[in-house]
Amino acid sequence: MGKIKSKMIRRAAKELGQKGIEFNENFEENKKILGNTMPYKKIRNQIAGYFAKQKKLEKKK
Repeated sequence: MGKIKSKMIRRAAKELGQKGIEFNENFEENKKILGNTMPYKKIRNQIAGYFAKQKKLEKKK
């Protein structure tokens, strides 16, 4: 498991980021942002977690 994300999750996250949707480093808030756009709970949670992790890494730099 660990740090590996599937290509589908990364690709979907990239597309959502290009649409101008603002995400932050809080997983719960990211889930609420994605709530209506993602049909599947598991995928929604994975994308929200991916965004949270990316924002935390950007903040550290």
